[in-house]
Formats: sequence, C-alpha cells, structure tokens
Amino acid sequence: MKPGRVEAYLHQRLEEEGALHFTLLDPEKASPEKTAEAASAAERAGSSAILLGGSTIASQPEVEASAKAIKAKTSIPLILFPGNVTGITGHADAIFFMSLLNSENPYFLTGVQALAAPTIKRVGLEAIPLGYLILGGGGAAGYVGYARPIPYGQPTLAAAYALAGQYLGMRLIYLEAGSGAEQPIPPETVKTVRSVLDVPLIVGGGIRTGKTAESLVEAGADIIVTGTVLEEAESLEGKVGELVEATRRGAQRRRRH
Repeated sequence: MKPGRVEAYLHQRLEEEGALHFTLLDPEKASPEKTAEAASAAERAGSSAILLGGSTIASQPEVEASAKAIKAKTSIPLILFPGNVTGITGHADAIFFMSLLNSENPYFLTGVQALAAPTIKRVGLEAIPLGYLILGGGGAAGYVGYARPIPYGQPTLAAAYALAGQYLGMRLIYLEAGSGAEQPIPPETVKTVRSVLDVPLIVGGGIRTGKTAESLVEAGADIIVTGTVLEEAESLEGKVGELVEATRRGAQRRRRH
C-alpha cells in the first residue's frame, strides 16, 4: 500500500523540519465550536496536524460535529485518533489505524480494527498503519485498552515491541505515557527505541514544557503530541508556539549530533 496524501505530507514536513508538533483535541472536552477554535489557534502557532480523539469512548455525533467544525476553520490535516469504532467520521483527512501492541485484549490488537475497516473504506478515509505502545502508568488509555504498560526502566523492552510493530508493517510507532501523565517518557527510552526503528517515532503524554519537548526530540522523537497541557493553558496559541519552537530546537540539536 502506497502512502496516501496525508502520510506523504508528514514525511515531506519531517524531511524539511526534522521534527513536528501535533495538537490533540478531545471531542468530549468542549463543544465543536470551541474545539474548532482551539484547532485554528494551534494551526496559527505552528502545529503540523490536528489529532481528534480521546481515551474514553466519545459518541459518534460528537466526533462528527467536531470534525466538521475543525475542517471549516483549518487547512492542516485532521487525523482521527480513535479510542474505539465510535471515533470514526468521514469528515477527517485520515485516521491512525492503530493496534495497541501491548494490550492483553485481542479486541485492541485486531478486533476493533476488523470492525472499523469496512467503515473506513466506505467513507474514504486515508488509513495510516500505526503501532501504539503504552508506557509507565498508562493513564486512561492503558486502563481502557487493557494494556500491560512497559515500565520506564525497561527501554529495551519498549524497543523490542516497537521493532515488532515495524516488522508487522506499521508505518508509524507511537510511545504513549497516557493523557495527563505525571511524568513523560524518559529521553533515554526514546533514544533506545529510535535506535532500532526506520519509521517515524511519535511521543506523547505528560509533555508540559518546551524543555521536555526539546529533550525528547533531541533523543529521537520525530513527532511530539500534546493535549492535556493545552487544555490547561491560559493561551493555547502561546503554549503551542512554545512547544513548536522547542520541537524545532530539538531537531536542530539532533542534526548537529
């Protein structure tokens, strides 16, 4: 399967900039209008894409309304980041077609994917295969997904799962600390995982400062995802701007090394 338009865009942006920032918005946390305003502010501040989804199961009408509102106010890609089949709508540009690689429940490995696939094809969404790994405490995503979170102190185990995901055909790997995690994934873990991969590496969860984002990119993260910190920020545009600049600095430092 050849990369689609959104995936090709991501690779081009990574080639140009070295690392990217994505803004994650939860359709359950605000009205569609407020969610769209947040997406527009994130685009102005330099985010390269909007992710729409959450750890709990949003209703399909909420996702649909939020996606429509976001697309009306932004030009960067809108990528679905679904927690379940209710997170699908044809009003987005693409979907991260995820398998939770360290789930104990087959439903999150291949079951929900089989349920979702016909709908994704019918509505014409671009599916981007993604291996999803939950580390540390895991948060709501770990609880809902029946994950066995990989301890932060076991980077080689995280690397083994990530490499398995790549060998299974996943074209992106996502290391997740969980929404609102107290501690982000350590740079050393990111560095170890990055050392075995040939595909882009996404890191999210617990990233609250530009300093943290910069250190994770320097360690090997290609894409930084933030959500909770933006919900808490006085100025979403200002906070995204801080994280985008930090991501760029991290990419420059990594290139020098």
